[in-house]
Amino acid sequence: MTSVNDIRSTFLDYFARNGHEVVASSPLVPRNDPTLMFTNAGMVQFKNVFTGLEKRPYNRATTSQKCVRAGGKHNDLDNVGFTARHLTFFEMLGNFSFGDYFKAEAIEFAWTLVTKEFGLPADKLLVTVYHTDDEAAEYWKKVAGFSDDRIIRIPTSDNFWTMGDTGPCGPCSEIFIDRGEHIWGGPPGSAEEDGDRFLEFWNLVFMQYEQAEDGSTEPLPRPSIDTGMGLERMASILQGVDSVFETDMFDHIIDAAASAIGKGPTAETVASYRVIADHLRSMAFLVAEGVLPANEGRGYVLRRIMRRAMRHATLLGTSGPTIFKLVPALVREMGQAYPELVQGEAMISETIRLEEERFLKTLSRGLQILEDETAGLGEGDTLAGETAFKLYDTYGFPLDLTQDALRTRGITVEQSGFDTAMAAQKAEARKNWAGSGEAATSAVWFEIAEKHGATEFLGYETESSDGAIVALVKDGQAVDALKAGEEGFVVLNQTPFYGESGGQVGDTGTVAGEGSRAEVLDTTKQPGGVYAHRVRVAEGSLAVGDALTLSVDHARRTAIRANHSATHLLHEALREVLGSHVAQKGSLVAPDRLRFDFSHTKPMSEAELKDVERMANAIVLQNAPVETRLMAVDDAIEAGAMALFGEKYGDEVRVVSMGTALEGSRAGKTYSMELCGGTHVKRTGEIGLVTIIQETSVAAGVRRVEALTADGARAYLEEQDAQLRAVAAALKVTPRDAVSRVEALIEERRQLERQLADARQKLAMGGSGAPGGAAAEEINGLTFLGRVVEGLQPKDLRGLVDQGKKQVGSGIVAIVGVTEDGKAGIAVGVSEDLTGKVSAVDLVRLGSGALGGKGGGGRPDMAQAGGPDGSKAADAIAAIRAQLAGA
Repeated sequence: MTSVNDIRSTFLDYFARNGHEVVASSPLVPRNDPTLMFTNAGMVQFKNVFTGLEKRPYNRATTSQKCVRAGGKHNDLDNVGFTARHLTFFEMLGNFSFGDYFKAEAIEFAWTLVTKEFGLPADKLLVTVYHTDDEAAEYWKKVAGFSDDRIIRIPTSDNFWTMGDTGPCGPCSEIFIDRGEHIWGGPPGSAEEDGDRFLEFWNLVFMQYEQAEDGSTEPLPRPSIDTGMGLERMASILQGVDSVFETDMFDHIIDAAASAIGKGPTAETVASYRVIADHLRSMAFLVAEGVLPANEGRGYVLRRIMRRAMRHATLLGTSGPTIFKLVPALVREMGQAYPELVQGEAMISETIRLEEERFLKTLSRGLQILEDETAGLGEGDTLAGETAFKLYDTYGFPLDLTQDALRTRGITVEQSGFDTAMAAQKAEARKNWAGSGEAATSAVWFEIAEKHGATEFLGYETESSDGAIVALVKDGQAVDALKAGEEGFVVLNQTPFYGESGGQVGDTGTVAGEGSRAEVLDTTKQPGGVYAHRVRVAEGSLAVGDALTLSVDHARRTAIRANHSATHLLHEALREVLGSHVAQKGSLVAPDRLRFDFSHTKPMSEAELKDVERMANAIVLQNAPVETRLMAVDDAIEAGAMALFGEKYGDEVRVVSMGTALEGSRAGKTYSMELCGGTHVKRTGEIGLVTIIQETSVAAGVRRVEALTADGARAYLEEQDAQLRAVAAALKVTPRDAVSRVEALIEERRQLERQLADARQKLAMGGSGAPGGAAAEEINGLTFLGRVVEGLQPKDLRGLVDQGKKQVGSGIVAIVGVTEDGKAGIAVGVSEDLTGKVSAVDLVRLGSGALGGKGGGGRPDMAQAGGPDGSKAADAIAAIRAQLAGA
């Protein structure tokens, strides 16, 4: 038997031998088409190549493209499990020519592959062509030897492909196989064409025209080829089974499901097993690409897929989480072709398990309430929309689950009533929000969120994508366009730009469209999950509805990621060194630095800082993978994850883990585990280096460390080293001896300063001829010594006063010191026996006033003050003398 993996390899190898470049599958979340919910065909990643906007180093390509059709225009969700061929996730095998070969070669390649490589019987095959495509019909006659009755001409759009209302287009040719009379159905174009007997498995698109807005077409200068073969359909053909669900890959997954559930499928239950097997593939691949279950956008489609599978698991009798147990079986089947499944296995399993637990709680509670609310209803009745909304709004029971649960009883739900209740709730929310005191300019973001929903963030997985403009804002008002030279805000349906939150700054970069380009100056998160890109339009203009190519500044994002991951490492290191009381009180993660505020009551010692640095860098050197999981908040906290200051969390959170502890009681366990919505490095080694540059106080009981990483840290250390070497050269010693030499010089300076101060004091008190004063004098029966000294610092005045007091014995001493910059200090001393008559504080304030100063303080026996005008030093002494004379 030819396995699914063998078929994939045979297809790719065949076209590789025929000059085609084997190109890896593009992501399920399209990077170059903002109009698509998910990649749904092999040509999506080549769209810009076909339109001429992008050039590749090859003109022939072949792929096995992973596709999802479960939302938007292409939605097969409700059919899955109940037909032989519908899937939400499938692989599209394709070969492509970008202006190289055309119809003749494409038909030759296809015929040789299916009849020679795959060995399909030629007499069981037939093809369709567009009714006017005589050229394709002639090639089929020539290559396959088909008669006219084996070439069916189809006049409808089924056999004419268009990329959109305008752009490349062309006729199609589909290949069918007759699976035998035992299966009901007729050939394409017949009344029974919807049956499964004639199975279409390959579509060849001949892209040869350009369609204008008026519907007219012109020949393309370089016609191209785009083909798509369903891998699962081809597997069912080659393995001789009637359904894609009977192929080897699905057999193995269904066997794993039967083992987990404890019983195998029967005729009555086989559809549920098929739903689980198909939906498992969709949910696993989407989670592997960073799509997580949510209540809007792609996350909502994923949640619907998950919960549909989980509902079928409960129909099979399961009572606890079950589907997550099937992930290893899927990885065994598809992990070799798609290594992202292997790399993301833990997160995939954890995400599915978490959603199962949430779903089972919701289902159990909701079904009981639904039973009570519909006790009086029977087949053919309708449940009031208001009641369905109450189930949704109060108990978290989604409308589609209500509809699904009632469908088996023949009861419908009044959709209009549900929609009316939903609109009323939104109106109430708007009214409450409007009165919350928010700035009036913020109202525009609420309106955008209500109309368009939250922006879908793609930035965990990519730094570039396409996006469609859903709103533009200038000066707090929604506008239709922004012109060259104008600044404003752009809101898109999806973006790789991170919006400032959780301490991490917003991304910058560029956005560009057809004839337009703008610089993204900042990105912020607004109410309702709206990402606002502040832009300056450089060329052309931006208008609502435009499709843009979005490019994050890679170097800046790389630096931010390193700093953010380093913040987590420092947080844990601080807890290890200082104690578990350390908790984050704020942070800043910027491209050029990081800042981390934490609870601690005293300055950190140099040894503590070195320990923190050493521990963080030990994890950097591990080059350990940085793992992200989706968990319930309570589960994450219980597992030891720390919440980041300022971050708001929903029921589900991203948990970022990194490194393995090397010492202490946690040795061998995860080093850092935090709740975080920011962007991070893939491995700790990308941080490069962590260097703490300072530790300071922020507030009472709150300290701050600032640090650098990667190139910033290296540049800082290089500058420090250069400065050290310059100092050593000036001191004429080696860098190793620089510190001891500087310490010796400092001590020498202190000694010289002490000697100089002593000399100045002796000079100042050395005789009656000193400037501004005289020998001790008698004033009103009191002994007074007043002097002015030059070049003496205020700190030395008290010493002089003490010497003067010893000299006079009983009396008053006033010394004014004039500094080199023309300012003055004054000190007054009063002997103990006179403090009852004279206060040094009163006298020093009088002298300070003469110097242009205010106040002064001290004790009755010693006081000191200062003033800005040293030229009035003699006046200060005179003022004190006069006061004593009048005392």
